[in-house]
Amino acid sequence: MSGAMLFIQEDLKATDGQIQVLAGILNACALVGSLTAGRLSDWIGRRYTIVVGAAIFFLGSLLMGLGLNLAMLMAGRCVAGVGVGYALMIAPVYSVEVSSPSSRGCLSSLPEICISIGILFGYLSNYIFGKLPLIYGWRLMLGVGMVPSVALVFSIFAMPESPRWLVMQGHIKDARDVLQRVSNTKEEAERRLEDIKATVGIDRSSTEDVVQVVSKHHGEGVWKELLRPTPTVRRILTATIGIHIFQHATGIEAIVLYSPRIFKKAGLVTKNQQFLATIGVGVFKTLFILVAILLVDKAGRRKLLLTSLSGMILSLTGLGTVLTLVKHSQEKLLWAEVSCVVFVFSFVTSFSIGLGPVTWVYCSEIFPLRLRAQGTSLGVAINRLMNSAMSMSFISLYKAITIGGAFFLLAGIGVIAWAFYFFYCPETKGRALEEEMEQVFNKGSNTKPRNKQEDEKEGVETGKLDDAKVNTETY
Repeated sequence: MSGAMLFIQEDLKATDGQIQVLAGILNACALVGSLTAGRLSDWIGRRYTIVVGAAIFFLGSLLMGLGLNLAMLMAGRCVAGVGVGYALMIAPVYSVEVSSPSSRGCLSSLPEICISIGILFGYLSNYIFGKLPLIYGWRLMLGVGMVPSVALVFSIFAMPESPRWLVMQGHIKDARDVLQRVSNTKEEAERRLEDIKATVGIDRSSTEDVVQVVSKHHGEGVWKELLRPTPTVRRILTATIGIHIFQHATGIEAIVLYSPRIFKKAGLVTKNQQFLATIGVGVFKTLFILVAILLVDKAGRRKLLLTSLSGMILSLTGLGTVLTLVKHSQEKLLWAEVSCVVFVFSFVTSFSIGLGPVTWVYCSEIFPLRLRAQGTSLGVAINRLMNSAMSMSFISLYKAITIGGAFFLLAGIGVIAWAFYFFYCPETKGRALEEEMEQVFNKGSNTKPRNKQEDEKEGVETGKLDDAKVNTETY
């Protein structure tokens, strides 16, 4: 949509206001998908929820590819938005639930790297299809989204169901089979299965293949618990809501969606120049998310978040300064064009090493199992609401306070975000989902995970907790 908007405005004679709505309506409609996907995934399972999301994506891309008029384009964008809501909710949850603690951060970052690859392909399609006649170019840019939708449906045959969802339904043998496929050792698979069974309320020592769960979990009562939370769940909700709000309030949507306009303001006047610079945005965003995937399980979530925000704040400040100087200059400034591109690249680099991927890892792993699907849905809904607000308001914002002023404002929001992450987001690296995660959010619990030497000293085997209740101060 980033490049297609330029051609849509020319072809369909759309106003700036209509273009803002077109950009933001996808994420507004994603609210519907994100709020319904959690309950659906608890009902039919994680795999089939992915299929539903892919089907919705396909329909939305088809409508946008036809795009006979602005109303049809809006409808297709909205349908695709529902698919976005499904995807953003289910992908992190599925990744977290099939991953072992040692690789959870890396594997849970994969949805974000794939989003970045998709954005990069979108930028490339802008450049390639932008050379076609106006009537066909932008429609192909949007309609080509049907291809990955079909690929996703077929890939589902190679994907196992979430072992945690299977245990919640009482299918112990199926869960064991999946865990043995996705765990490093058979012992690890059995240990993970025992922890999940204990969380669901099934006797750890039970050897039955199928058990009758007292109350199969289809999401009943979860919203009540989220709306009237315990102190621990309240802290988890605070962290989730805050991290999702600040992911977009700090300006990533303005950069990704409106980068051609930003480069135009800096002096890159031709569409080819703008699209080539925008492709660079996609390349940097993708490459540095790969760096984050390598670091998230080593450096930890918290360090990456704070480092990422620091780089974003500096980049936004530099971008605001350069664009303000360009606005008040009477001549073309080559150094300003270069500086603008450098600051945009440094912004997406900083975002990609932390705030981009870690948001999804962190928020999908901190909820207890009983709340995970719908708690993640709530986070995605807030994320999409903020994304939509930024998409629909950025043009109006920079027209009101200048484009340089807009980036200074975003830098100020970044400072507030840094303080929030510092005080409200404890480290979760290496924590077991079933046993330790809630303890992290107990008041005053911001300790590091135990290491092997500490476990051996107290007679506790690494990775395995005693069946008795573990004292919060011990872990």
